[in-house]
Amino acid sequence: MGKSALVMWGGWNGHTPKEMAAILAGKLKENGFDVLVENALTPLEDVEALKKLNLIVPMWTMGELSKEQWTGLNHAVHSAGVGIAGVHGGMGDAFRGHVQYQWLVGGQFLGHPYVGEYTVELTAVDSPITRGMPKSFKYNSEQYYMSIDPAINLLACTSYEFEGQKFKMPVMWTKTWGKGRVFYSALGHVAEEFRKYPDVLEMTTRGMIWAARA
Repeated sequence: MGKSALVMWGGWNGHTPKEMAAILAGKLKENGFDVLVENALTPLEDVEALKKLNLIVPMWTMGELSKEQWTGLNHAVHSAGVGIAGVHGGMGDAFRGHVQYQWLVGGQFLGHPYVGEYTVELTAVDSPITRGMPKSFKYNSEQYYMSIDPAINLLACTSYEFEGQKFKMPVMWTKTWGKGRVFYSALGHVAEEFRKYPDVLEMTTRGMIWAARA
């Protein structure tokens, strides 16, 4: 029996959610997944259907998550072990008013005071997600400033300079939420970036596959 995934897109249109969802769904299909793409959050209300999935991929910047939708998502990931994976604001700046969702993700967008070229550095080169990838590479986009769960397993970071301070900012990680696996990457502002940086799309694809329930 093949694996199944739900890709949901919507919210703020500036992150090209429809095209991003199509790209990620296409990569999952290439890797043997049956994929349902929905321009709605209502599938989260069907808990029994969610529990049968292997993976959930949200592409939904901002917006609101209802109590029923959170209950379905939380039960699927935390209790049933369904994986969840996503990128940039589509997962890391979704449902700003929902603190438990942010805990599930492992981080939350706070701002991008710098936009331009920066260097991404892999911190884990033996992960199935990063293995064989360049240990550092240039990337030109919004550099996300995020609040971070200290329990994440860091895969990549960037050097950030802000108001006279220099520090490392996590940019890609994995974690668990109950029985479920979580993958997140802050890279992938718009669909064009996946075409411009194929290694980032490859790591994102690997991250989705890693997160998917076996």
